[in-house]
Amino acid sequence: MVKIMDPKTHIGLVHLIVSNLEESCDFYLNKIGFKELVRDGSTVSLTANGKTPLVILEEREDAKVKPERTTGLYHFAILVPNRASLGQSLLHLLQVGYPLQGASDHGFSEAVYLADPDGNGIEIYADRPREQWEKTQNGEYKAITMAMDAEGVLAEASNGGWAGLPDETVIGHIHLHVDNLIAAENFYIDGIGFEKTIKMAESALFVSAGGYHHHLGLNVWAGIGAPHPPLDSLGLKHYTIEVAGNSDLDEMAARLHSIGAEYVMEDGFIRTADPSGNVVLILAG
Repeated sequence: MVKIMDPKTHIGLVHLIVSNLEESCDFYLNKIGFKELVRDGSTVSLTANGKTPLVILEEREDAKVKPERTTGLYHFAILVPNRASLGQSLLHLLQVGYPLQGASDHGFSEAVYLADPDGNGIEIYADRPREQWEKTQNGEYKAITMAMDAEGVLAEASNGGWAGLPDETVIGHIHLHVDNLIAAENFYIDGIGFEKTIKMAESALFVSAGGYHHHLGLNVWAGIGAPHPPLDSLGLKHYTIEVAGNSDLDEMAARLHSIGAEYVMEDGFIRTADPSGNVVLILAG
């Protein structure tokens, strides 16, 4: 019998291919608020707490702009610990004049949207208390998109000034363009083991572990049958899913094998890709 995914399962980090490392570092350090953790040639890892890598930036001089309407990253989402932290990030972005793409209230969370210098989508968000997350009659979370109360969020910001992202910041979720929602559902639910939390008609699916509103968003907004981007494109190289231990990793390998997914199992991690070419590393904590 296949067990339910451990609720400790979560998104670990995102690894991005960028065109200009210094420009990207300036953005992620001085606009978003990460700290530099390790620099190794053309690669820099970024952290919020000084220990845990959350974003890896890798410069490739020959990388090409990702074609529009292809699969890949829609956005990755930086989860800050509370509304005050979101207000502090929003206030800083407004003060430095960085262009925003939107600000939304989703019921279970409030979020600000923007893009990095290479056009990678970013969400910075704070969750509302879990007891306030509404569900529909079919047990899924109620998904809404309303204008965020920006004045209310800004009012939560402290008077102490911006000091970067709080130590408790994590990557809350990843949202991907896929070419087929049925194939994506088969991979991420039957293969990886996530549970469905939100279904938006035939255009988007949200899945998670442990009753979270979503660790992954999957959409066909680039078009059903959208092509995969070239391997030398800027953007997402891979992201990681972190599970509790080796037994969970073995369970996930069995799931992937059962659906015929290709994967490589190494010491402490699985490397695989979804049917739309999005690469994921699954790590045992």
